Amino acid sequence: MIATFTIILFFLLLIGLPVAFSLGMGGVAGIFAFMGGTSEALSQVPIIGYQSIDDFVLTAVPLYILMSQILLEGKVGSNLFELANKWLRHLPGGLGIATVIACAIFAAITGSSVACAVTIGAIAIPEMLSRGYDRATVLGSVAAGGTLGILIPPSIPMILYSAITDESVGKLFMSGVFPGVLMTLMFTGIVVMRSRHLKREAPATWEERIDELKKSFWGLLLPVIVVGGIYTGIFTPTEAAAIGTVYSIIITMLIYRTLTPMDMPKILKDTVKTTCMIFAIMIGANLFGFVLTILEAPQALTESVVGITNNKWFVFIAINILLLFLGTILESVSIIFIALPIIFPLICSVGFDPIWFNVVMLLNLELALITPPVGMNLFVLKGISPDSSMTDIVKGVIPFGVAMALLIFILCLFPGIATWLPSVIK
Repeated sequence: MIATFTIILFFLLLIGLPVAFSLGMGGVAGIFAFMGGTSEALSQVPIIGYQSIDDFVLTAVPLYILMSQILLEGKVGSNLFELANKWLRHLPGGLGIATVIACAIFAAITGSSVACAVTIGAIAIPEMLSRGYDRATVLGSVAAGGTLGILIPPSIPMILYSAITDESVGKLFMSGVFPGVLMTLMFTGIVVMRSRHLKREAPATWEERIDELKKSFWGLLLPVIVVGGIYTGIFTPTEAAAIGTVYSIIITMLIYRTLTPMDMPKILKDTVKTTCMIFAIMIGANLFGFVLTILEAPQALTESVVGITNNKWFVFIAINILLLFLGTILESVSIIFIALPIIFPLICSVGFDPIWFNVVMLLNLELALITPPVGMNLFVLKGISPDSSMTDIVKGVIPFGVAMALLIFILCLFPGIATWLPSVIK
Protein backbone atom coordinates (compact mmCIF):
# COMPACT_ATOMS: atom_id res chain seq x y z
CA MET A 1 0.00 0.00 0.00
CA ILE A 2 2.89 2.34 0.78
CA ALA A 3 4.37 1.62 -2.65
CA THR A 4 1.01 2.38 -4.27
CA PHE A 5 0.82 5.84 -2.71
CA THR A 6 4.44 6.55 -3.59
CA ILE A 7 3.78 5.64 -7.22
CA ILE A 8 0.71 7.88 -7.26
CA LEU A 9 2.79 10.77 -5.88
CA PHE A 10 5.50 10.43 -8.53
CA PHE A 11 2.87 10.09 -11.25
CA LEU A 12 1.29 13.38 -10.20
CA LEU A 13 4.73 15.01 -10.18
CA LEU A 14 5.64 13.63 -13.60
CA ILE A 15 2.49 15.01 -15.23
CA GLY A 16 3.49 18.47 -14.05
CA LEU A 17 1.21 19.02 -11.06
CA PRO A 18 2.87 21.40 -8.57
CA VAL A 19 4.58 19.65 -5.66
CA ALA A 20 2.28 21.13 -3.00
CA PHE A 21 -0.86 19.96 -4.80
CA SER A 22 0.62 16.53 -5.60
CA LEU A 23 1.38 15.94 -1.93
CA GLY A 24 -1.92 17.42 -0.77
CA MET A 25 -4.03 15.38 -3.18
CA GLY A 26 -2.18 12.22 -2.19
CA GLY A 27 -2.76 13.00 1.46
CA VAL A 28 -6.46 13.75 1.05
CA ALA A 29 -6.95 10.59 -1.02
CA GLY A 30 -5.21 8.56 1.66
CA ILE A 31 -7.32 10.04 4.45
CA PHE A 32 -10.45 9.32 2.39
CA ALA A 33 -9.34 5.73 1.72
CA PHE A 34 -8.20 4.73 5.20
CA MET A 35 -10.47 6.79 7.43
CA GLY A 36 -13.59 6.64 5.32
CA GLY A 37 -15.30 9.43 3.41
CA THR A 38 -17.02 10.78 6.50
CA SER A 39 -17.06 14.43 7.44
CA GLU A 40 -15.20 13.54 10.63
CA ALA A 41 -12.32 12.03 8.62
CA LEU A 42 -12.12 14.88 6.14
CA SER A 43 -12.20 17.40 9.00
CA GLN A 44 -8.63 16.24 9.69
CA VAL A 45 -7.47 18.07 6.54
CA PRO A 46 -7.80 21.66 7.84
CA ILE A 47 -6.57 20.58 11.28
CA ILE A 48 -3.40 19.08 9.81
CA GLY A 49 -2.96 22.14 7.60
CA TYR A 50 -3.17 24.47 10.59
CA GLN A 51 -0.84 22.36 12.72
CA SER A 52 1.70 22.25 9.88
CA ILE A 53 2.50 25.95 10.21
CA ASP A 54 1.57 26.44 13.88
CA ASP A 55 5.20 26.64 14.98
CA PHE A 56 6.91 29.76 16.31
CA VAL A 57 10.20 28.72 14.69
CA LEU A 58 8.58 29.11 11.26
CA THR A 59 8.11 32.83 11.93
CA ALA A 60 11.73 33.18 10.89
CA VAL A 61 11.05 31.88 7.36
CA PRO A 62 9.16 34.91 5.94
CA LEU A 63 11.49 37.24 7.86
CA TYR A 64 14.64 35.76 6.30
CA ILE A 65 12.94 35.76 2.88
CA LEU A 66 12.00 39.44 3.36
CA MET A 67 15.56 40.27 4.42
CA SER A 68 16.89 38.47 1.32
CA GLN A 69 14.52 40.37 -0.98
CA ILE A 70 15.45 43.73 0.57
CA LEU A 71 19.18 43.07 0.13
CA LEU A 72 18.63 41.75 -3.40
CA GLU A 73 16.64 44.80 -4.51
CA GLY A 74 18.98 47.07 -2.57
CA LYS A 75 21.95 45.84 -4.62
CA VAL A 76 24.04 45.04 -1.55
CA GLY A 77 25.52 42.09 -3.45
CA SER A 78 27.04 44.46 -6.02
CA ASN A 79 29.08 46.17 -3.32
CA LEU A 80 30.25 42.83 -1.96
CA PHE A 81 31.46 41.69 -5.38
CA GLU A 82 33.37 44.92 -5.90
CA LEU A 83 34.93 44.53 -2.45
CA ALA A 84 36.08 40.97 -3.19
CA ASN A 85 37.31 42.07 -6.63
CA LYS A 86 39.42 44.90 -5.25
CA TRP A 87 41.07 42.69 -2.63
CA LEU A 88 41.56 39.46 -4.63
CA ARG A 89 41.81 40.22 -8.35
CA HIS A 90 45.65 40.13 -8.39
CA LEU A 91 45.71 36.46 -7.34
CA PRO A 92 45.75 33.56 -9.85
CA GLY A 93 42.16 33.28 -11.02
CA GLY A 94 41.50 36.31 -8.84
CA LEU A 95 38.18 37.35 -10.34
CA GLY A 96 36.89 33.79 -10.00
CA ILE A 97 38.00 33.71 -6.37
CA ALA A 98 36.27 37.05 -5.83
CA THR A 99 33.08 35.59 -7.29
CA VAL A 100 33.07 32.60 -4.93
CA ILE A 101 33.97 34.72 -1.89
CA ALA A 102 31.27 37.28 -2.77
CA CYS A 103 28.77 34.40 -3.05
CA ALA A 104 29.84 33.10 0.37
CA ILE A 105 29.46 36.51 2.02
CA PHE A 106 26.12 37.21 0.34
CA ALA A 107 24.97 33.71 1.34
CA ALA A 108 25.85 34.50 4.95
CA ILE A 109 23.74 37.64 4.68
CA THR A 110 20.65 36.34 2.90
CA GLY A 111 20.58 32.54 3.22
CA SER A 112 19.11 32.37 -0.30
CA SER A 113 20.86 30.38 -3.02
CA VAL A 114 18.80 31.78 -5.87
CA ALA A 115 19.24 35.40 -4.73
CA CYS A 116 22.97 34.77 -4.38
CA ALA A 117 23.32 33.31 -7.89
CA VAL A 118 21.22 36.07 -9.47
CA THR A 119 22.92 38.97 -7.70
CA ILE A 120 26.54 37.90 -8.02
CA GLY A 121 26.11 36.15 -11.37
CA ALA A 122 24.63 39.20 -13.09
CA ILE A 123 27.82 41.13 -12.29
CA ALA A 124 30.47 38.41 -12.35
CA ILE A 125 29.60 36.52 -15.55
CA PRO A 126 30.15 39.37 -18.04
CA GLU A 127 33.21 40.59 -16.09
CA MET A 128 34.89 37.18 -16.09
CA LEU A 129 34.06 36.41 -19.73
CA SER A 130 35.48 39.75 -20.84
CA ARG A 131 38.78 38.86 -19.15
CA GLY A 132 39.18 35.54 -20.95
CA TYR A 133 37.89 33.10 -18.34
CA ASP A 134 36.56 29.82 -19.71
CA ARG A 135 32.76 30.03 -19.99
CA ALA A 136 32.19 26.68 -18.26
CA THR A 137 34.40 27.74 -15.34
CA VAL A 138 32.56 31.06 -15.05
CA LEU A 139 29.14 29.45 -15.02
CA GLY A 140 30.21 26.66 -12.68
CA SER A 141 31.71 29.04 -10.12
CA VAL A 142 28.56 31.17 -10.00
CA ALA A 143 26.17 28.20 -9.89
CA ALA A 144 28.16 26.41 -7.18
CA GLY A 145 28.88 29.60 -5.26
CA GLY A 146 25.15 30.28 -5.14
CA THR A 147 24.51 26.93 -3.42
CA LEU A 148 26.42 28.16 -0.36
CA GLY A 149 23.25 30.06 0.57
CA ILE A 150 21.67 26.99 2.16
CA LEU A 151 24.79 25.81 4.02
CA ILE A 152 26.18 29.01 5.53
CA PRO A 153 23.85 30.39 8.24
CA PRO A 154 21.30 31.82 8.33
CA SER A 155 19.65 29.11 6.25
CA ILE A 156 15.95 28.60 5.54
CA PRO A 157 16.37 24.81 4.95
CA MET A 158 17.94 24.57 8.41
CA ILE A 159 14.87 26.25 9.91
CA LEU A 160 12.63 23.77 8.10
CA TYR A 161 14.83 20.89 9.30
CA SER A 162 14.37 22.17 12.84
CA ALA A 163 10.59 22.43 12.44
CA ILE A 164 10.41 18.77 11.35
CA THR A 165 12.93 17.27 13.78
CA ASP A 166 12.68 19.62 16.81
CA GLU A 167 16.45 20.12 16.79
CA SER A 168 17.81 23.49 17.96
CA VAL A 169 17.90 26.07 15.17
CA GLY A 170 20.91 27.73 16.77
CA LYS A 171 22.90 24.48 16.80
CA LEU A 172 21.85 23.71 13.23
CA PHE A 173 23.03 27.16 12.14
CA MET A 174 26.40 26.68 13.86
CA SER A 175 26.85 23.23 12.29
CA GLY A 176 27.07 24.84 8.85
CA VAL A 177 29.82 27.36 9.66
CA PHE A 178 32.98 25.25 9.32
CA PRO A 179 31.65 23.06 6.47
CA GLY A 180 30.58 26.26 4.68
CA VAL A 181 34.06 27.76 5.04
CA LEU A 182 35.68 24.50 3.89
CA MET A 183 33.32 24.30 0.92
CA THR A 184 34.19 27.89 -0.04
CA LEU A 185 37.91 27.08 0.08
CA MET A 186 37.39 23.98 -2.08
CA PHE A 187 35.47 26.02 -4.65
CA THR A 188 38.18 28.68 -4.78
CA GLY A 189 40.78 25.94 -5.25
CA ILE A 190 38.87 24.63 -8.28
CA VAL A 191 38.66 28.10 -9.77
CA VAL A 192 42.41 28.66 -9.28
CA MET A 193 43.30 25.32 -10.86
CA ARG A 194 41.12 26.00 -13.91
CA SER A 195 42.22 29.64 -14.33
CA ARG A 196 45.91 29.58 -13.39
CA HIS A 197 46.98 30.02 -17.03
CA LEU A 198 45.35 33.46 -17.27
CA LYS A 199 47.34 36.64 -16.91
CA ARG A 200 47.06 38.18 -13.46
CA GLU A 201 45.41 41.56 -13.15
CA ALA A 202 47.11 44.56 -11.61
CA PRO A 203 46.38 44.78 -7.87
CA ALA A 204 44.13 47.55 -6.63
CA THR A 205 45.76 50.25 -4.57
CA TRP A 206 45.35 50.19 -0.82
CA GLU A 207 43.33 53.37 -1.06
CA GLU A 208 40.87 51.65 -3.43
CA ARG A 209 40.64 48.63 -1.14
CA ILE A 210 39.97 50.69 1.96
CA ASP A 211 37.39 52.85 0.16
CA GLU A 212 35.55 49.73 -1.01
CA LEU A 213 35.75 48.23 2.48
CA LYS A 214 34.19 51.39 3.94
CA LYS A 215 31.46 51.28 1.31
CA SER A 216 30.63 47.62 2.08
CA PHE A 217 31.10 47.83 5.85
CA TRP A 218 27.41 48.05 6.73
CA GLY A 219 26.55 45.06 4.57
CA LEU A 220 29.41 43.01 6.05
CA LEU A 221 28.16 43.82 9.54
CA LEU A 222 24.82 42.06 8.97
CA PRO A 223 26.05 38.42 9.23
CA VAL A 224 28.10 39.44 12.27
CA ILE A 225 24.96 40.76 13.94
CA VAL A 226 22.73 37.83 12.95
CA VAL A 227 25.08 34.87 13.45
CA GLY A 228 27.10 36.51 16.23
CA GLY A 229 23.95 37.40 18.13
CA ILE A 230 22.70 33.81 17.92
CA TYR A 231 26.06 32.33 18.89
CA THR A 232 26.50 34.60 21.91
CA GLY A 233 22.92 34.05 23.07
CA ILE A 234 21.89 37.68 22.77
CA PHE A 235 18.84 36.67 20.77
CA THR A 236 17.19 33.60 19.27
CA PRO A 237 17.33 32.71 15.55
CA THR A 238 13.78 34.02 15.09
CA GLU A 239 14.64 37.28 16.84
CA ALA A 240 17.80 37.44 14.72
CA ALA A 241 15.64 37.26 11.57
CA ALA A 242 13.55 40.23 12.75
CA ILE A 243 16.62 42.26 13.73
CA GLY A 244 18.35 41.43 10.44
CA THR A 245 15.27 42.52 8.49
CA VAL A 246 15.04 45.87 10.27
CA TYR A 247 18.79 46.38 9.86
CA SER A 248 18.61 45.61 6.12
CA ILE A 249 15.87 48.22 5.70
CA ILE A 250 17.96 50.80 7.54
CA ILE A 251 21.14 50.28 5.49
CA THR A 252 19.42 50.10 2.10
CA MET A 253 17.12 53.08 2.65
CA LEU A 254 19.15 55.39 4.88
CA ILE A 255 22.81 54.52 4.28
CA TYR A 256 23.17 53.14 0.74
CA ARG A 257 19.95 54.84 -0.44
CA THR A 258 19.37 52.10 -3.01
CA LEU A 259 15.77 51.56 -1.90
CA THR A 260 12.82 53.86 -1.31
CA PRO A 261 9.47 53.21 0.38
CA MET A 262 8.00 52.90 -3.15
CA ASP A 263 10.02 49.69 -3.64
CA MET A 264 8.51 47.94 -0.64
CA PRO A 265 5.21 46.79 -2.24
CA LYS A 266 7.11 44.72 -4.82
CA ILE A 267 9.47 43.35 -2.17
CA LEU A 268 6.57 42.39 0.09
CA LYS A 269 4.72 40.79 -2.82
CA ASP A 270 7.74 38.65 -3.75
CA THR A 271 8.18 37.70 -0.10
CA VAL A 272 4.57 36.60 0.23
CA LYS A 273 4.78 34.53 -2.98
CA THR A 274 7.89 32.67 -1.85
CA THR A 275 6.60 32.18 1.69
CA CYS A 276 3.27 30.84 0.44
CA MET A 277 5.08 28.41 -1.86
CA ILE A 278 7.12 27.01 1.04
CA PHE A 279 4.19 26.78 3.42
CA ALA A 280 1.94 25.22 0.76
CA ILE A 281 4.52 22.49 0.23
CA MET A 282 4.75 22.06 4.00
CA ILE A 283 0.99 21.62 4.36
CA GLY A 284 0.84 19.18 1.43
CA ALA A 285 3.77 17.20 2.81
CA ASN A 286 2.16 16.95 6.24
CA LEU A 287 -1.08 15.68 4.72
CA PHE A 288 0.86 13.05 2.79
CA GLY A 289 2.98 12.30 5.87
CA PHE A 290 -0.19 11.79 7.94
CA VAL A 291 -1.18 8.95 5.62
CA LEU A 292 2.31 7.45 5.81
CA THR A 293 2.05 7.62 9.60
CA ILE A 294 -1.24 5.73 9.49
CA LEU A 295 0.50 3.11 7.35
CA GLU A 296 3.46 3.15 9.79
CA ALA A 297 5.85 3.79 6.90
CA PRO A 298 8.76 5.19 8.97
CA GLN A 299 8.61 2.24 11.37
CA ALA A 300 8.33 -0.25 8.51
CA LEU A 301 11.30 1.33 6.71
CA THR A 302 13.41 1.30 9.88
CA GLU A 303 12.57 -2.33 10.67
CA SER A 304 13.19 -3.41 7.08
CA VAL A 305 16.57 -1.74 6.80
CA VAL A 306 17.75 -2.83 10.25
CA GLY A 307 16.55 -6.34 9.42
CA ILE A 308 18.70 -6.38 6.30
CA THR A 309 21.89 -4.93 7.79
CA ASN A 310 23.27 -3.49 11.01
CA ASN A 311 25.94 -1.57 9.10
CA LYS A 312 25.05 2.08 9.54
CA TRP A 313 27.32 3.14 6.67
CA PHE A 314 25.38 0.95 4.27
CA VAL A 315 22.24 2.77 5.43
CA PHE A 316 24.03 6.10 5.03
CA ILE A 317 25.08 5.35 1.43
CA ALA A 318 21.55 4.23 0.55
CA ILE A 319 20.05 7.43 2.00
CA ASN A 320 22.54 9.59 0.07
CA ILE A 321 21.66 7.78 -3.16
CA LEU A 322 17.97 8.40 -2.44
CA LEU A 323 18.59 12.11 -1.79
CA LEU A 324 20.65 12.48 -4.97
CA PHE A 325 17.90 10.77 -6.96
CA LEU A 326 15.24 13.04 -5.49
CA GLY A 327 17.48 15.98 -6.27
CA THR A 328 17.29 15.24 -9.99
CA ILE A 329 13.50 15.65 -10.05
CA LEU A 330 12.58 17.90 -7.09
CA GLU A 331 13.82 21.15 -5.58
CA SER A 332 15.34 21.32 -2.10
CA VAL A 333 12.32 22.41 -0.04
CA SER A 334 10.21 19.56 -1.45
CA ILE A 335 12.94 17.03 -0.68
CA ILE A 336 13.09 18.15 2.94
CA PHE A 337 9.36 17.76 3.47
CA ILE A 338 9.00 14.50 1.56
CA ALA A 339 12.09 12.58 2.64
CA LEU A 340 13.11 13.88 6.06
CA PRO A 341 10.06 12.71 8.09
CA ILE A 342 10.65 9.19 6.76
CA ILE A 343 14.44 8.89 6.94
CA PHE A 344 15.03 10.85 10.17
CA PRO A 345 13.83 8.03 12.49
CA LEU A 346 16.08 5.67 10.54
CA ILE A 347 19.08 7.99 10.92
CA CYS A 348 18.54 8.20 14.67
CA SER A 349 17.97 4.45 15.04
CA VAL A 350 21.34 3.54 13.50
CA GLY A 351 23.20 6.03 15.69
CA PHE A 352 23.96 9.04 13.49
CA ASP A 353 24.09 12.52 15.03
CA PRO A 354 21.05 14.49 13.75
CA ILE A 355 23.03 17.76 13.83
CA TRP A 356 25.76 16.18 11.70
CA PHE A 357 23.21 14.68 9.32
CA ASN A 358 21.71 18.14 8.83
CA VAL A 359 24.94 19.24 7.12
CA VAL A 360 25.15 16.07 5.04
CA MET A 361 21.58 16.55 3.86
CA LEU A 362 22.21 20.19 2.99
CA LEU A 363 25.23 19.17 0.90
CA ASN A 364 22.93 16.81 -0.97
CA LEU A 365 20.48 19.66 -1.45
CA GLU A 366 23.34 21.80 -2.77
CA LEU A 367 23.98 19.09 -5.33
CA ALA A 368 20.26 19.15 -6.16
CA LEU A 369 20.53 22.86 -6.96
CA ILE A 370 23.07 22.16 -9.72
CA THR A 371 21.84 18.73 -10.85
CA PRO A 372 19.85 18.36 -14.11
CA PRO A 373 17.04 18.31 -15.00
CA VAL A 374 15.53 20.59 -12.32
CA GLY A 375 18.56 22.15 -10.64
CA MET A 376 17.25 25.62 -9.76
CA ASN A 377 20.59 27.40 -10.11
CA LEU A 378 21.06 25.98 -13.61
CA PHE A 379 17.90 27.70 -14.79
CA VAL A 380 18.81 30.89 -12.93
CA LEU A 381 22.12 31.05 -14.81
CA LYS A 382 20.41 30.35 -18.11
CA GLY A 383 18.10 33.26 -17.39
CA ILE A 384 20.84 35.78 -16.58
CA SER A 385 23.21 34.47 -19.28
CA PRO A 386 21.02 33.63 -22.29
CA ASP A 387 24.07 33.28 -24.56
CA SER A 388 25.26 30.28 -22.53
CA SER A 389 24.03 26.82 -23.45
CA MET A 390 22.77 24.38 -20.83
CA THR A 391 25.62 22.09 -21.89
CA ASP A 392 28.17 24.75 -20.87
CA ILE A 393 26.42 25.24 -17.55
CA VAL A 394 26.28 21.52 -16.72
CA LYS A 395 29.88 21.03 -17.83
CA GLY A 396 30.95 23.87 -15.57
CA VAL A 397 29.27 22.57 -12.41
CA ILE A 398 30.64 19.00 -12.58
CA PRO A 399 33.95 19.71 -10.73
CA PHE A 400 32.07 21.60 -8.03
CA GLY A 401 29.61 18.72 -7.64
CA VAL A 402 32.55 16.37 -7.16
CA ALA A 403 33.89 18.72 -4.46
CA MET A 404 30.55 18.54 -2.62
CA ALA A 405 30.64 14.73 -2.73
CA LEU A 406 34.22 14.84 -1.43
CA LEU A 407 33.17 17.06 1.47
CA ILE A 408 30.46 14.54 2.42
CA PHE A 409 33.19 11.88 2.54
CA ILE A 410 35.40 14.15 4.67
CA LEU A 411 32.52 14.75 7.08
CA CYS A 412 32.13 10.98 7.46
CA LEU A 413 35.78 10.73 8.49
CA PHE A 414 35.79 13.87 10.63
CA PRO A 415 32.25 14.55 11.91
CA GLY A 416 33.61 17.10 14.36
CA ILE A 417 33.85 19.59 11.48
CA ALA A 418 30.07 19.92 11.77
CA THR A 419 29.44 19.02 15.40
CA TRP A 420 32.18 20.78 17.37
CA LEU A 421 30.85 24.35 17.17
CA PRO A 422 27.23 23.38 18.06
CA SER A 423 28.59 21.38 21.04
CA VAL A 424 30.09 24.49 22.64
CA ILE A 425 26.96 26.63 22.30
CA LYS A 426 25.38 27.37 25.65
